[in-house]
Amino acid sequence: MPSAVSEQIPLPQWTPPAKTKHDLPWADLSVIDLSSYDEPDGEEKLASQLKEAVSKLFCFVEVSCDGFFSVTGTGIPAEEVYRQFAIATAFFNLPFAERNSADSRCNFATGNYFGYRAMHEKKMKGTDVLDNVESINIAKYIPELANEPRHAFLEQFQPELEAFQHRSFEVVRKLLTLFAIILELPKSYFVDRHRYEDRSEDHLRYMRYHPRPLDDDAKIDNTWSRSHTDFGSLTLLWSQNIAGLQIRTREGNWKYVRPVDNGIILNVGDTLSFWSAGYFKSTIHRVVRPPPDQDGDYRVGLPGDDVDIAPAPSPLLKRLGKIPENDGSVKPVKGYEYVRERVKNYHDHTDYADRKGQKFRVGNLETEDEVA
Repeated sequence: MPSAVSEQIPLPQWTPPAKTKHDLPWADLSVIDLSSYDEPDGEEKLASQLKEAVSKLFCFVEVSCDGFFSVTGTGIPAEEVYRQFAIATAFFNLPFAERNSADSRCNFATGNYFGYRAMHEKKMKGTDVLDNVESINIAKYIPELANEPRHAFLEQFQPELEAFQHRSFEVVRKLLTLFAIILELPKSYFVDRHRYEDRSEDHLRYMRYHPRPLDDDAKIDNTWSRSHTDFGSLTLLWSQNIAGLQIRTREGNWKYVRPVDNGIILNVGDTLSFWSAGYFKSTIHRVVRPPPDQDGDYRVGLPGDDVDIAPAPSPLLKRLGKIPENDGSVKPVKGYEYVRERVKNYHDHTDYADRKGQKFRVGNLETEDEVA
């Protein structure tokens, strides 16, 4: 892992916004403290907690599990996270023409999500209201990804960005180990398929949601990001205080995700759902207009290509009858193929329209991207 960065380029300090005082319908999510991971039997105890956490809202244990959860005790100091928010804020405060440089743009036509995505380029739900989010996805710093779009402004922060990516991967490594334990697989089963040094679609993302006039939001049911599942294995969202992220429960209700001090919000994505034959389900979520005491604030977020995406040989899944017989006639879909096709389907158009009940399919992999 790269060593900590000793000298930093000066930037205005980022201060977390105040939490909302409104009584919102919060989801009852578990918080898992990873600080006990390296203790005797720490992995097994945490795996048991994680199994309960991802099944808490939505399912019965030993049937199928999904959901968001939070972790603390990651070993990542708050000042390092705040520094990432400061870098993101400095980037988004650049003049638009500089942020939107041609050589740093992502290319949705090819499914390439690395690079910068501007706001106000797509309509929302068939109306005249334009999308209000911009983002930049920063690829891993490995030779195989050296030619992916990168923004010149952020390159001066490469040592910090790379170090933070490695920090994040260490959190992911621990969680993927716990998921493998739950499925009674070798502990390294998922870790071996998510190595930093391997070419993949993994990225560090900076996002900014821009406030909209109340009348515009009313036309689109206060939607800032339409409901969706995430495409990869795990999404890490560094907790910040602007309320807006919601998850859909099995009953069809929308609940807010409560911020966790010095914590990370996590959710299962499509790939881990496919690997677990649906035992872990990718959860439908969305972003809506924040409550009145926060609706003038910007919402800033930080969230292997050649690996077959097929059910893992899990003893648990076999006992539950979740692994179908494969006669070899179905060619497995690669990670790169699934994510790139999903990105094209989701972003390569001019309108984030409703897609309630529609299916997305690549090879034998199918998911429902239900937009409410």
